[in-house]
Amino acid sequence: MLMSKLLVIQSDFGLGDGAVSAMHGVANMVDPSIKVDDLTHDIKPYNIFEASYRLIQTIRYWPEETVFVSVVDPGVGSSRKSIAVKTTTNHYLVTPDNGTLSHIKKYIGIESAKIIDEKNNRLPFSEKSHTFHGRDVYSYNGAKIAADKSYYGSLEDYDIENIETLEINEAYIENGIIHGTVDILDIRFGSLWTNIPQEMLEENDIHTGDTLKIKIYHDETKKYENQIIYGHSFSDVKQGEVVAYINSLINLGIAINQSNFSKTYNIGTGNSWTIKVEKINQE
Repeated sequence: MLMSKLLVIQSDFGLGDGAVSAMHGVANMVDPSIKVDDLTHDIKPYNIFEASYRLIQTIRYWPEETVFVSVVDPGVGSSRKSIAVKTTTNHYLVTPDNGTLSHIKKYIGIESAKIIDEKNNRLPFSEKSHTFHGRDVYSYNGAKIAADKSYYGSLEDYDIENIETLEINEAYIENGIIHGTVDILDIRFGSLWTNIPQEMLEENDIHTGDTLKIKIYHDETKKYENQIIYGHSFSDVKQGEVVAYINSLINLGIAINQSNFSKTYNIGTGNSWTIKVEKINQE
């Protein structure tokens, strides 16, 4: 069976200028039969952790042999390396080696890795450009792999152990309280996505309909505390009320029905934002 030539691009470039269109154009110049799609171009500028998270959020829902290009590259033009990898799920990724592959490496696994020679493996006649590797290196090499998987094999091997990774915290239970982090937002709606898996809630005898005590901290400073319902979906509470729920990655989320939790309570994301979850026993 002939596999489709699929290329999915994400970046922190936004859509306010021609950068993303140029990346699409390069892919089409390499092979106009490639189907180019976008994951997102609204990654917060320079936020490598978010880029890593969006990849793990998405990659499982694309067919095998899909090639992903991720460009959140604050070190562009420096000594940081450019790499391509093949995952254990038979997907490919092309990206700076700056931590973007952290979630993929931890939760899916990387089968092999290749180094991209930024002087030779790049868009022809782009040698004088040093600040747009998204177009000249990543989109170009991603398209070359999408067009012909043997191109990946032609690249020089790179030690998987040398791939840069960011710290990814794991949720844990202590004295009946679940401790986690607020990893990221469901951006458009402002809901909090934590690293607390549903299985951990069940292990702590927390089920739909229970009341939870939620505390959220930034470093050591408490930013939010409330008792809320652990619901099945947003509509389990009235409009404007807070609800805990299981998100699409089967982790705990915190939301306001038809409003923005993050903006309402000024809650951010990352390892410095932690959450404590405790079941309230009802008499």
